[in-house]
Amino acid sequence: MWGLPLFPPQASTLAPQVDALFFFLVGVSVFFSLLIAGLIVYFAIKYHRRSEDEVTEAVHEPVALELTWTVVPLGLAMVMYVWGASVFFTAVRPPRDALDVYVVGKQWMWKFQHTDGQREINDLHVPLGRSVRLTMTSEDVIHSFFVPAFRVKQDVLPGRYTTTWFNATKAGTYHLFCAEYCGTVHSGMIGHVIVMEPTEYESWLGTGAIGGSLASAGEKLFQDLGCSTCHTGQANARGPNLQGLFGRSVTLEGGSSLVADESYIRESVLEPRAKIVAGYLPIMPTYQGLVTEEQLVTLVAYLKSLARPSS
Repeated sequence: MWGLPLFPPQASTLAPQVDALFFFLVGVSVFFSLLIAGLIVYFAIKYHRRSEDEVTEAVHEPVALELTWTVVPLGLAMVMYVWGASVFFTAVRPPRDALDVYVVGKQWMWKFQHTDGQREINDLHVPLGRSVRLTMTSEDVIHSFFVPAFRVKQDVLPGRYTTTWFNATKAGTYHLFCAEYCGTVHSGMIGHVIVMEPTEYESWLGTGAIGGSLASAGEKLFQDLGCSTCHTGQANARGPNLQGLFGRSVTLEGGSSLVADESYIRESVLEPRAKIVAGYLPIMPTYQGLVTEEQLVTLVAYLKSLARPSS
């Protein structure tokens, strides 16, 4: 079946799990569709009225039969639910050691930024056998990142970050599509994921990075925007200490708390008064319209790179 042109190859660790669940669902659907259709035909012939005055006999179903056609569908439904939930949780939980790549979708292209500073448009180079986490956002409308061979599909939304991941198991070049209608050139918003041997990938990384890593670009932008004048890290600073912020629990005004992730950092830059850190005044100006999505990615990478302050 893998030779069918409409059935893509299995090229990631997730693909066999998705396919196994898919074929199970198809098998159950086909089996019961044929069973029900066959029974309809059989009973239509067996119990058809043979004369106008024929009266059908009352039928009393045995309890065992009633229980069977109640318990069997329930059991199958629970198998589908548990199996589907297992595949879902695997698909939405990237490994902690995954390689980070940032993705910005816009009409009508995919823009990729590697943490080393390498940038790509419509082509994404990744190493074979290494988990890759994609942190994605859109500059305009809703897009959808879809690599059929990896069985990976995730909506890319304006105004927030979404995440997906994959671990490629076969070297080669695979199609990348936008699977959400996004305008007149939607069909042209295509690209490729190029899976390379690890040594070949490392060589490729060293050929095109310009201007240093994402974190270093974010640090320069951090200074250029004047962020360091308030976020000094000192006790009397006007802004909270950003050292070790990423992944840390942050207490907000009102007593609530959250974990500082990419979405929190992005929102704090564009809408600084949306979530005020406890103990600080809402004096930070908004940078909405002053920084692009790609610049926001560099700021996120920089703040992620800051080590926790020593105790």
